[in-house]
Amino acid sequence: MEMRPRVPGETMPRRAFLQSSVLALVASTGFRACGSPSQRNDSIRDVPWLGELEQRGGALPEGTPPLHPLLTDSSGQPITSRSAWERHREELRAVWLDYLGPLPPNSNPPRLEVLEEDRPDGVIRQLVAYEGEPGITVQGYLLRPAEVRDRRPAVLALHSTVNETIRQPAGVEGAPEKAFALDLARQGFVAFCPMCFLWHDRGERSYEEQTERFMQRYPGSTGMAKMLFDAQRGLDVLESLGDVDPNRIGIIGHSLGGKEVLYLAAFDSRVRAVVSSEGGIGTGHSNWDAPWYLGEGMRAFGREHHELLGLIAPRPFLLVGGNSADGEHSLPFIEAALPVYDLYGKPHRVGLLNHRQGHSMPPIAQQRSYEWLKTYV
Repeated sequence: MEMRPRVPGETMPRRAFLQSSVLALVASTGFRACGSPSQRNDSIRDVPWLGELEQRGGALPEGTPPLHPLLTDSSGQPITSRSAWERHREELRAVWLDYLGPLPPNSNPPRLEVLEEDRPDGVIRQLVAYEGEPGITVQGYLLRPAEVRDRRPAVLALHSTVNETIRQPAGVEGAPEKAFALDLARQGFVAFCPMCFLWHDRGERSYEEQTERFMQRYPGSTGMAKMLFDAQRGLDVLESLGDVDPNRIGIIGHSLGGKEVLYLAAFDSRVRAVVSSEGGIGTGHSNWDAPWYLGEGMRAFGREHHELLGLIAPRPFLLVGGNSADGEHSLPFIEAALPVYDLYGKPHRVGLLNHRQGHSMPPIAQQRSYEWLKTYV
């Protein structure tokens, strides 16, 4: 079945749009509905501070809906085996995708046009343009060690809500502690930083207006579905590079980027390890109801993000918080996912690193985030 973006002026029933989008997404190589998320590599070493991560907390913050047990199936029966959980996981994935309204994948291989290049301290840094949605050009920064003789691990670094956008993780300008891509390229990674759609050809438009432009192409979808698509396209870029080991890709993001990596890891099995900083793991922890994320319909949807942590298990997931968007109040979400991690054995490579310094990325968080990725990717 041929999939293409909606032409402005066309109408397409929501159910038909969602069904066709989900089928196309599952069929694509960029979204693997089964397989590698359930695989665990027990031969790898662990970070020495794994046991220091906080995994269990107290009661849910006031106003948070109950976190329904992940190991209970749709008929209310307990799930006691990995195979039963993996069947239930597919049901959970389908429920979330139905809400998100995912975009059909772009089957065109990404072709990069280099717009600018410089070489800061042993790193080749290129501003590139490539096709996101068919016919839509997106920019990103690609960084790699200047001396590369074999395939390298890779990382997708997603920027936060700042005017610098991709220039922040690429280390061109902005907060140096969030120059994730530049730092990791200096440590041997190939790194890519795609631009969030809220800044695509933005001009003077607001985030709401940018979201409305997208919704005109994909009515019934959500802003987070677009962010998921663009992040997956970023993985396509990394996979297309001859110096990248496609089996060793990690992701990192702060704030807006922290939200995006949660969804990317949950819905794309190419991700091997995750660092999500201060995105707000609970739907009540941050502005998840904004139209460019999940929209107001999330309240009626009635699901919570511990289910996404279940979709990510058993892959390593580090939640970084400063008692702002994430922190002690995030621990019940981690705890709710532990029974799923248990199905795959111990140690649990999931937990909260709480630096207690607000909505920031202090040196301890930066250092341990990089160590997490270097260990588990």
